[in-house]
Amino acid sequence: MLKTLTVENFALIENVTVEFGAGLNILTGETGAGKSILIDALGAALGNRLSVNKIRKGFEYLRVAADFSVEGKIITVERKISRAEKNSITLDGKLITLAALKKFCAAFVDVHGQNKSLELLHEEKIYSLIDDEKISAELKNFQGLYREFNTKVRSLSKKLSAREENLQRLDFLSWQEQEISSANLKANEDEELNAEIKKLSHAEKIAEHVNKSAQILNGEDFDILTALARAEKNLDIAIRYDDKLNSARQLLEDAEINLREAYEEIRDYGESLDFSPERLDELQARSDVIFKLKHKYGATVNDILQRLEKIRVEIAEAENFDSDVEELQKNISEIEIQTKLCAKELLKLRQESARTLSAAIELEIRRLGMPQAQFEIIVEPSERLSAHGGDKADIKFSANVGEEKLSLSKVVSGGELSRIALAIKTISAGRADSAETMVFDEIDAGLGGVTAKTVAESVAKISRGRQVLCITHLPQIASMADIHLQIKKSEVNGRTITTVKRLNDEERVLEISRMTSGEESLSAIKNAREMISSAEKFKENI
Repeated sequence: MLKTLTVENFALIENVTVEFGAGLNILTGETGAGKSILIDALGAALGNRLSVNKIRKGFEYLRVAADFSVEGKIITVERKISRAEKNSITLDGKLITLAALKKFCAAFVDVHGQNKSLELLHEEKIYSLIDDEKISAELKNFQGLYREFNTKVRSLSKKLSAREENLQRLDFLSWQEQEISSANLKANEDEELNAEIKKLSHAEKIAEHVNKSAQILNGEDFDILTALARAEKNLDIAIRYDDKLNSARQLLEDAEINLREAYEEIRDYGESLDFSPERLDELQARSDVIFKLKHKYGATVNDILQRLEKIRVEIAEAENFDSDVEELQKNISEIEIQTKLCAKELLKLRQESARTLSAAIELEIRRLGMPQAQFEIIVEPSERLSAHGGDKADIKFSANVGEEKLSLSKVVSGGELSRIALAIKTISAGRADSAETMVFDEIDAGLGGVTAKTVAESVAKISRGRQVLCITHLPQIASMADIHLQIKKSEVNGRTITTVKRLNDEERVLEISRMTSGEESLSAIKNAREMISSAEKFKENI
């Protein structure tokens, strides 16, 4: 609920703080007093467009602030704009964006004026009227299916457009697979190949040094093994007289055994050496093949083999393209059937809701001075699905007997549209999703007599259980006020200024008498008292 509205330097308003209460808050005043200015200031606090042109002459900025009571807590919205076009918007002292402000305030305040009445002509607004909790739940199910359907349709479209590209890719992958497979690579082959090439390339040098090593161990010029045998024999003689040399004798024997094994291994290696230029050419040719594959597919043979496996997986996927398309088409058909069934159920629920709501609104419109009015919300199947379902909605209306009901946008006048909007607000005011605060800006335009009284009663009904702010020129509506605020324009120090005053009971009588006859005569005052008394009795019986 809106608790207070503070306005500084806004057009004719210099500094005003207005306190609102529960129920019906009526704002009255002569034409040009500044009622619309106050509503514009409230609109600015709710996120409407705000221009520097609204800054009062002689001041550098304007400021509007609104205090809302939300679940027992006061939340303050403040908006400032300077002549240098510096803007600031805060929610409880924290900076927020204009979009965030609009979203926050939309949940609490519903401003109704001529422009808002025009919203009834939009299909989206019609759906917001007829979609109750049950329909909203079904709509959520439908939208889930509809999103899935569209996602798969887009996937199918992409696949079909990529069919030619897929065939080209399959050819390319097959060529790559053939190129790698034909090489018959083995794991770690490049490492083994390089080692063998290195060996054969240096075979002569290896043989030379192997022979020299064998000669050193057991040759004619320098024979280590024979020398060790002689040393062992000499120690055998010495040990006869001192066994302390046993350890040294054993070490020599072990050394001889190890060196003899080494000699035999070196000898056998040398005898097995077989240098073949043809084999070396063969290995180098193989190395060239692997080098070319490495340049395309990986740094090592193992990397190339891994790439080969990936290529084969991609080939399998490409070869399954058509079957994937068929499966996707099947899924789309199944989801489309489910989506259309859900849309059909949604249509049925909306048509039931539309019939019930149409009857109630038509009755209320007739109460508001159009006794022959015919009002019907039409929900019909649509040729194609959309995000809101598989149907289309319109409002058909006729104000006179015997006239065909036509689309609301083609037959209704501005005054009629306001009354239709008020009837809708009256019927839908009890919904859980309706705003806690409603603002009616001159909803009484062009009304009078019995119709004015009926409109006043409707506004009073809407205000039960919620807060309503209503600008009016009609005494019938003003007499229904729970809180009556008078907006007045006066001259102070050579400047025009707008002020807002909360009226007491006697001041209300005088204001309503002025609204009734333009004067405060005894008869006008008496009439005003009777209107207020009658209004109080009506409100007691709501």
